[in-house]
Parts: sequence; C-alpha cells; structure tokens
Amino acid sequence: MWGHAEIKEQLQVIDGKKAPDLVIINADYLHSIYKKWMTGNIWVAGNRIVYVGKEMPEITEGTEIFDAVGKKIVPGYIEPHVHPFQLYNPLTFADYAAGLGTTTFIMDNLTFFMNLDNETSFSFLDQLNELPFSFYWWARFDSQTVLQNESKLFNEKDIAEWLERSDVLMGGELTGWPRLMHGDPNMFASVQAAKRAGKKIEGHYPGASERTLARMRLLGTDGDHEAMTVEEVESRLLHGYAVTLRYSSIRPDLPHLLKDIVDKNLNVFDHLMMTTDGSTPSFYRDGVMDKCIRTAIEAGVPPIDAYLMASYNVARYYDMADLHGVLATGRYATLNVLNDELDPVPTDVLSKGVWLKQAGESTQSLGTIDWTTVGQFAPAFSLEESDFVFNDSLGVEMVNDVITKPYDVTVDTSVNKLADDHDESFLMLIDQYGKWRVNTMIKGFATSLEGFASSYSNTGDIILIGKDKSEMLNAFNEVKRIGGGMVLAENEGIVTTLPLPIGGGLSAEPLKILIPQELEMKAALKERGYHHVDAVYTLLFLQSTHLPYVRITQMGMYDVLNNKVLIPVTER
Repeated sequence: MWGHAEIKEQLQVIDGKKAPDLVIINADYLHSIYKKWMTGNIWVAGNRIVYVGKEMPEITEGTEIFDAVGKKIVPGYIEPHVHPFQLYNPLTFADYAAGLGTTTFIMDNLTFFMNLDNETSFSFLDQLNELPFSFYWWARFDSQTVLQNESKLFNEKDIAEWLERSDVLMGGELTGWPRLMHGDPNMFASVQAAKRAGKKIEGHYPGASERTLARMRLLGTDGDHEAMTVEEVESRLLHGYAVTLRYSSIRPDLPHLLKDIVDKNLNVFDHLMMTTDGSTPSFYRDGVMDKCIRTAIEAGVPPIDAYLMASYNVARYYDMADLHGVLATGRYATLNVLNDELDPVPTDVLSKGVWLKQAGESTQSLGTIDWTTVGQFAPAFSLEESDFVFNDSLGVEMVNDVITKPYDVTVDTSVNKLADDHDESFLMLIDQYGKWRVNTMIKGFATSLEGFASSYSNTGDIILIGKDKSEMLNAFNEVKRIGGGMVLAENEGIVTTLPLPIGGGLSAEPLKILIPQELEMKAALKERGYHHVDAVYTLLFLQSTHLPYVRITQMGMYDVLNNKVLIPVTER
C-alpha cells in the first residue's frame, strides 16, 4: 500500500507539478469493468497507475514514453492456486511465469508451515514482497497426510498468526475436509478464525455429492477447484461456490470443461477462474496462465472473458480489485502488452511499475532470496542391512499416478534383488531424522528400477524404491552426498540425479535448467517401467491421505477409507 508521502507525489502528477515515471500512449487496453477495449493513455508513478484516460500529463520531462500503437494491453495475469514446492521454489516459479505475463500469485504455505517456525516463514514472505511481483498466500489447516505431531504442528495460535497477515487471502485448501464435516473442533475453529479475518475458504472436494457440497458451504467454504465434469461445475455454481477450473499436469481438465460450458451456452464466465494447480516444471514449457487463456479462446470462450478469468475475476473474488485486475486509476501498474488479443503471450510485461520484459526479452535481474535458514538436507544417520527387511505380505498397488490400493505381495521379499519380469518393487519411507521407517512393497511403479531415492516428499521424509536393496542404499547415500534431491542408481553407479539443495525438496535453479533435469529423471524412470503420467506427483502423493485408498505415512501404511494403520512404523 501507499503512504502519505507517496500519495502526495502521485497527486502532484495529476496536478501537473511532477512528471510521471512512465506514460503508455495510444493504449488499446482492456477495461475489466466495462468489459471492452478502450483507447487512451496510462500514466504510471512508481508502482501505481495514477491516471487512465484521454489526457496527457502537463509535465513529461524525464518520463519514459511507451507507444503502444498497434498493440493490445491487458491486466497482468493472476495464478490463484500455486503450490510453489513442485521442485521449483516461489522465486524461480515467479521469475519464469513473469516472462509469460503471470506476475501475481496466490500460494500454498504448506512447505513453510510444516518445516519452519512462523518468524522464519514470515521473513521469507517479507523478502519476496520486496520483489516486483505480487505474492499472496493461503493458510493451511491440515497437512494432507497423517503426521505423528499433527495437532502440535497445526495449532490455532500459529494458524492465527498467518491469518493476521494482509497478504494471506484464504484458508485451506481443505484436503482434510472430512474432519471438518465430522465436527473436528480444531478444524472448525480455524475455519471460523479465517472467516472472522475476512479470508476466503478453499475446498478440495473431488467427486463430492450435492449434499456434501451443501454441508461444506454451510461450514464456511467459499470456493473449490476440483470439478472434473461440466455437471460438477454446474453443481458448485448452483450452491454458490466460486469455481476455479484446473489445467494441470495431473488433471488437464480445462479444455473439455470449457468446451462443454460453451456447448451448453452457460453464461457463467464472470464466475469462473483458472489455475495450473501446482504442476510439475515440464508442464510449463508452453505456458502458465497464458496457456490457460489460450486454451479458453480455443474452446470458444470470448477473448475478453478468457483474459478476465485470469485476472479481474480472481481479483474481484479475493477482494483485491482495488489493486489488481483492472487497468484503472489507483491500481498497481501491472499489465501485459500483446501483439494480438488472440495471442496471450506478451511482448512486454510491466509488474508494479517495473519492466520485466520488453520487446520479447527479459529486462530484470530479480536478485536472490536467502534460503539458508530453510536448512540443509544432511541426515545424521546411515542405513544398515538390517533396515532392508520386508516381511509384510501387504503392499501398495498403483492404480494411476496418485491413486493406490492394497494388494497381496506375490514375490519372495527375503531376496536381495527382485526379478525384472514383474512390476513389484521394495518401498521404504524413512524418517528424515532416522528415528523410524516403514517397509512395504509397491506394485506398478517400475519393472527394472534397481535403486531410487528421493528427499522430495510430502513431509520431507525420504522415499526409497527399487528392485535391488544394495542399489537402493547406493541411491540413499548419493542423495545424502549431494545435499538432497532425487537419485537413480544401478550397476554400482549413478544413472542420473536431480539436485534439490533447498531443504532437500526444492531446486535453486531457474526453470529453464530445472525442466531438462526433471525430464531426464522422468525419462530414466520411464525406461525402467514407470508407465504413468507424472512420477513427481506419485512421490508427492504417496503420503497424501486426501486420496484413496492406502498411503505410506509417518504412522505407517494407512488405510484412508477405514482410518486405521495397516502396517505400523518400525522404530530404528
């Protein structure tokens, strides 16, 4: 926001006593309220639009003049549902997305909340706020898995401190919504605290019935992003939900949802938003919110509606249209310059008054964030031969990338190396501090994977998968040596690595480097029998109890439907 001195200078520009920093002339711009293209001049002072209209400022000495003749100008794109821990980190994701016009983000705080105290987390948020982007956040109420210290970690005091921040716009997403529906007092208290603070509540209701949607609406939910069919979109709108349509690497629903909405002549675009929902890096090779806008236009959505679904609709829903989503006086100077209204990839990107891209080229070095307080991945323990014991006859079978079910193990697990003529592998979840482990089998992950280790997981604990116990150990030791990441080992050597030095879960590399690293790892896994869509999501969701049917958690192998532990952890 702006203080008295800044506003006084902005008024001097209007009064003709001070020159603006930037004037965009001949601007053919999209006005979000009128929902039409208008022509005029846009004056910018610092990071704020101080005037939009036909007039020119009286003083332009030292003013940058940008002639937008022949161009189209739209509000900067907003990504309303970001999981900024899918190998990338908040800064590297924002840096990449900005080149494609997405400069405002509403982000998941889960990784910060689970791994850092609030004071440290808030220091990161404050550092990010110094950058020429707009970062906003959610406050999580549950971990989306089963933790040994869940009630201690997700306590009302720490959650309330997040909700007190002005850059926290919503509570959720409610992956643990059954607890709320069944009367969990802590979850209910958190939802109520968020509502009192004026925050939205985001649900997570895949396949929910109308009765469930009605119950959760009464309990305080405002929006949901889990609709997978046009009928589910309609039912959410019927009950007054804000609906965010998803186009992600694991749920690419947006094209068919929009086509069906258009085919049914549903005039509801003012009430829809779009998200890429924390996709893995390589999904973004062909765009971020620009990709969603292009998809909407191709599905037959009127271009103006497509742009507003990725800007004004989000800003209006989250009560920040006074700052974002409208090219009008008083808002942040955040906009995209396009060659054509049918091409949402901008040639020029202005964010908070700073040019991040001009004439198709990046123009800003965004600096760095000090990640050292996240801590290094440096386990102070070693694995022994005795850790590689797999006695249980119950295993985890992959139905698809993220859905699992229990199965009866059919192979001899006492051997050191399994054969390659089946798709069963050893699976271990190891406490990041070495205090416990869960040993079982996984079916459907690979057929010839000797050893794989990942410090990237839902909880920061370590996942080992493989056919060969010695190569699983080699992969684990290499992950320790490189300070965190993913490692594939075989034949007493290392095939490929994906370093994740920030806390063992996040890369420090820009996406243009991270994407090839991710693709190389995925290709290596595919060569060894991984036949699903996205292995990174598989690793993330092995522990996630908001999905059926069995999960590997800090409590052991967990039956989600029956809420019970099938195989307990083994203390080390």
